[in-house]
Amino acid sequence: MSTEVREELKIIPAKVSIVKHVRYVYACRNCEQNEVSTPIVTATMPKAALPGSIASPSAIAYVMTQKFVEGMPRYRQEQQWERMGIELSRQTMANWMVQGSERWLRPVYERMREHLIKRDILHADETTLQVLHEPGRAADTVSYMWLYRTGRDGPAIVLYDYQTTRAGRHAKKFLEGFKGYLHVDGYEGYKGIPDVILVGCWAHARRKFDEALKAMPGTSEGIASVAKEGLDYCYKLFAIERELRDVTPEKRYEERLKRSKPILDEFYSCLKYHM
Repeated sequence: MSTEVREELKIIPAKVSIVKHVRYVYACRNCEQNEVSTPIVTATMPKAALPGSIASPSAIAYVMTQKFVEGMPRYRQEQQWERMGIELSRQTMANWMVQGSERWLRPVYERMREHLIKRDILHADETTLQVLHEPGRAADTVSYMWLYRTGRDGPAIVLYDYQTTRAGRHAKKFLEGFKGYLHVDGYEGYKGIPDVILVGCWAHARRKFDEALKAMPGTSEGIASVAKEGLDYCYKLFAIERELRDVTPEKRYEERLKRSKPILDEFYSCLKYHM
């Protein structure tokens, strides 16, 4: 007559298994008895992901994913492995991540960087972070993670570059060989990079107007109205960009000239008036 369907979620927990790689060693028994020398042949063995380690590619990937995607500290991973019947120390997991990154991920990272600097439009930004137990530095010392990425013309390339300072020389070194437009937030450290034209970020421009508006006391109606006017111009531009998100670059260019440029011209005149 009919069928009834009921759906439910089913979880298949992670399972650990030991994979034994066995290879045979062959010798000629006839040669051993009747000849001067005995040829010996050893079968091939799959190469280990990390020489001298029990780590498999899947185990290394699991530890890295738990740490960097799920945000699980290594001591909790250690407890999780123990519940699965495996004694695996956090020191061993840390070594897996370091060795796996250097041996297997570093070449991929460098190759991605080669493709990244061939583009003519890039985005860059930097943010603070703290690193514990870094040699020669206090735990509360501020470090920086620099980010570089491509636009929407093809699969995105997103690369992170850890540095201990915010000095502009880091961006200059990382982007060596890049020629084109660099979309940034106005930080002075990006200036002076050869063959690079800096492009401002409207999201950061909007933030300044928003911060100014929030900081204004109630009696500063005139200044607050200027900040509000700046925000309104930004929102008009953002509304157009949302409509053009999925169109071709050629169509976006035409619409920006037709619709966005008049707003920008008006915005520029407004800024000059209030200066």
